[in-house]
Amino acid sequence: MTTLAADAPRARPAAALFALTVFASAALVFLVEPMVAKLVLPRLGGSPSVWNTSLAFFQAALLVGYGYAHALQRIRSLRAQALLHGAGLLLAALALPLRINELIGPPSSNHPTLWLLGVLAVSIGAPFAVLSATAPLVQAWHARVFGEGEGAEPYVLYAASNLGSLLALLAYPLLVEPGLTLHLQRLGWSTAYFAFILLMASLALVVIRAGGAGASVRPGISSALPITWRDRLVWVALAAIPSSLMLGVTTYITTDVASAPFLWVLPLALYLATFVIAFQAKPAIPRDVTLTLQGAAVAACAAILPFTNNSFAIELPIHLAAFFLTALMCHQELVARRPEPSRLTEFYFWMSLGGVVGGSFNAFLAPVIFDNVWEYPLVLAISCLVRPWGEGKVDRFLVAMLILGLVGGLASPVLNTFAAPHIYAKPIVGGFTQQDAFELGVRVCLGAAVISAFLIRSRALLFFMVIAVLSMGANAAADRTATTQSWRSFFGVLRQSHTEVPALGGGVWMLSHGTTLHGAQAVDPRWRCNPLVYYATSTPIGQVFLAQQREKAALRIGAVGLGTGSVSAYVRPGDKLTFFEIDPLVIRISSDPAHFSYTTRCAKGPVDYVLGDARLTLAKQPQDLFDILLIDAFSSDAVPTHLLTVEAVRGYLTHLKPDGVLILHLSNRNLELNGPAEAVARAAGGVALRQHFRPTAATDRAGWPSPEDAVIIARSPAGLARFAQDKRWTPTEPGRVRPWTDDYTNLVGALWRRQKQKLSPGGVD
Repeated sequence: MTTLAADAPRARPAAALFALTVFASAALVFLVEPMVAKLVLPRLGGSPSVWNTSLAFFQAALLVGYGYAHALQRIRSLRAQALLHGAGLLLAALALPLRINELIGPPSSNHPTLWLLGVLAVSIGAPFAVLSATAPLVQAWHARVFGEGEGAEPYVLYAASNLGSLLALLAYPLLVEPGLTLHLQRLGWSTAYFAFILLMASLALVVIRAGGAGASVRPGISSALPITWRDRLVWVALAAIPSSLMLGVTTYITTDVASAPFLWVLPLALYLATFVIAFQAKPAIPRDVTLTLQGAAVAACAAILPFTNNSFAIELPIHLAAFFLTALMCHQELVARRPEPSRLTEFYFWMSLGGVVGGSFNAFLAPVIFDNVWEYPLVLAISCLVRPWGEGKVDRFLVAMLILGLVGGLASPVLNTFAAPHIYAKPIVGGFTQQDAFELGVRVCLGAAVISAFLIRSRALLFFMVIAVLSMGANAAADRTATTQSWRSFFGVLRQSHTEVPALGGGVWMLSHGTTLHGAQAVDPRWRCNPLVYYATSTPIGQVFLAQQREKAALRIGAVGLGTGSVSAYVRPGDKLTFFEIDPLVIRISSDPAHFSYTTRCAKGPVDYVLGDARLTLAKQPQDLFDILLIDAFSSDAVPTHLLTVEAVRGYLTHLKPDGVLILHLSNRNLELNGPAEAVARAAGGVALRQHFRPTAATDRAGWPSPEDAVIIARSPAGLARFAQDKRWTPTEPGRVRPWTDDYTNLVGALWRRQKQKLSPGGVD
């Protein structure tokens, strides 16, 4: 014992080995997250909630790992710790090779969250938890081995851990996903896990030989002053806010584009980057700079929340900037409150618990207690309370700015509630309409609120009040329709709203999923059974239904995606329609005449429903069954990509009759899907035509048609012969992009092509 200090410099292992082990474990942990989520995504219809629920699970598994590491630290012997951790790594390897374990059974649309959590637990839970324990455990070993002196600060290893996590996350969408099939990804990760066991064993050997030099005491929360419950609760809160915001901004992105790894990793990578910066000895972004930028970004973000039709290229950076700077602000405050190194495993445990609290609030609690996505603006506002509260009296200028901010923020929902129902597209001056004037007034009010919020950012409570008013009025501020009811499920938010359409005799009920209209029905009995918007008789979908009706007296119809059930209006006596729908809530709403009556009062033939993911449920249908098969499965603007692959379309074609027609409805604000769909059609062995439909003055206005992009596919040229003679349908260009498969999708390319189209002359209407 007396010679330990003298021998320590000679016995200490290289610090690089600690860094390498921490880096490798973190890389494996965060490489497997998007990999497993992508494996399970098709089982639940490509819902954005799959990633949020998966992330909440991984946060819980991380907490288990940190708790396990903290428990190991109660064992005095380094040898015993190393042996137990090695045994844990080997036992967890029994879950490998990486795969979706079928022990839980088939997916459940009625209880998707429980099914997903169960599948993740048996498929990856044990390896993930024991890997996540490595970082705090190795840092604790580092503190005991190095003691005081050069290289003794173990918190630096936390930055190395997050750097490994960050690089792994970025590598997945940029290198791993496009370069390797899912089969090779699974085998590669499993092999890397076993290689890591060898690396961990090497570190354990040198640590056991080195022994422990004893932990040093860092100025801060001294060991003489025990950690209080107030300290722990503050750690939890400061960790929970960024975790919740990360899931909130992820929901925003994936709802409007698609649920896919390259979009999942953006917020998570920024989240990890804030840890890297915050735990640096000299942070790249000082705290005072963070506070200034965060005040501006949060005010701007709260102001744009009402406007769902802004350019995605503009909205995305603002949302990500607000999230990044808020997370950095919270994590810098965490670092300022961190304890001495001897208490680091406890610190990581409570910080991890905060991550679980924030993630669980978004993934599990919010969908139950809120009928809309209120958790994102709510937590965005609460985060403002982390800012400095200021000192001294509040002067008149601050009071004036507070009043201006509150009035500007409240004006938007008030205008929407009382003025919007009476606003129409009537011109006032030239092409400037009442709608334009209304939206301009809303933007002026919001602009005033943003400026005032920024000017009072030094007072946390005042800043919070203005941001709360701005953000919590977001869902109503710029919506020119009157929302009458909202519902929420695992698969998204549904809203029923009402607007006036004089051409249809007055009122029209609409159903929106996220930010996208999913169907509408006129209130007037004269127009009640007219299919509207995407399904009007003048649209590509309507054209196919009318053409097939002229050819056959009885049709067998399949439709993937229910919405309001508008296509039921085409069902004649003798026809039969089957909807394939994954969300039980959509079935309940569309089949209730109190909301929509297409399926119950307009269809003249039988209409039935098959619940579950369409890829799985369609595969159970007989071959050569359908005269028309419509693929219209959207979650907001997010297309489940597994329904647009070569394997998927090849399966659809087997369920068509020889002269049947497959319709792919591809309308999308943010993704250019025609190119992949046309390439997929050829690769699947089909014959295809396309139509870029835009309503004109000559179009049948009784159907209130909307712009629509569609591709129709048949098993042979004969199946599309009658459409090939119609000038509205044109040949496809299947060679423009690579066809999507179950192992390859390129959403980045689809997003890029759409943004280029929007910036080109004429844009995308």
